[in-house]
Amino acid sequence: MRHRKKINHLGRKSQHRKAMLSNMASSLILHKRIFTTVAKAKALRVYVEPLITKSKEDSTHSRRTVFAYLQNKHAVSELFREVSQKVAERPGGYTRILKTGFRQGDAAEMCFIELVDYNANMLKTAEDTAKKTRRSRRGKKSSDAEPKAAAPEKAEDKANKTADVAEEKPEVEAVVETSAEEQIKEVEAAEKVEENSETEEPKAEAKKQEEPEAEKKEEPKAEAKKQEEPEAEKKEEPKAEKKEAKPGAKENDDAEEKKEDK
Repeated sequence: MRHRKKINHLGRKSQHRKAMLSNMASSLILHKRIFTTVAKAKALRVYVEPLITKSKEDSTHSRRTVFAYLQNKHAVSELFREVSQKVAERPGGYTRILKTGFRQGDAAEMCFIELVDYNANMLKTAEDTAKKTRRSRRGKKSSDAEPKAAAPEKAEDKANKTADVAEEKPEVEAVVETSAEEQIKEVEAAEKVEENSETEEPKAEAKKQEEPEAEKKEEPKAEAKKQEEPEAEKKEEPKAEKKEAKPGAKENDDAEEKKEDK
């Protein structure tokens, strides 16, 4: 009889069983989730969780101990580099078994076994349930009694609010009047600006008309000056001829005097 014997031999010899669990543990560490029977998953959980706890202390001794079980250096490096950091704050229970139903053929119960910290969807649901708070019925009774007592207080508050609103209405009217006065002032200011602009426009037009008249007056003056210049030149030319003629006249007079003396 198998009294007090909890180990499931899984229908295999000891060496075969150890090799199978070693391979399954390496696959679980590398892939984070594997699909197997429920019996093998329960045996694997007992096999792999002590190794994950051992990986929290990263030392040569712990690495050699884990390698003796897994016989896979890639799985050992993955366990000590990533998995150990992920489960550092978890005090145990690193794996989860999710039953999927029965296998066709032999009707063996099948399941997924996975590492808890690598299932993001399950972690989100756990956080959401943790945020919800529980409310007892006793609190509801006390809360039901409070509104009844607060009912007369609400009526008084409504009366006070109506009185406050009635007092505030004149202020609103004053604000409306002040706003109307401001609008009138703005309209008057706009009219003044328009009048100034209308008075400035004729002045600008008058200046524009005066400018061409001044140009017209300056043009005849310039033409008169141009006409005077050639007349002045003509007057100067005869004077110069006369001056040239005077020395010749003196010579003729001298010649005539000499003839008379002879």
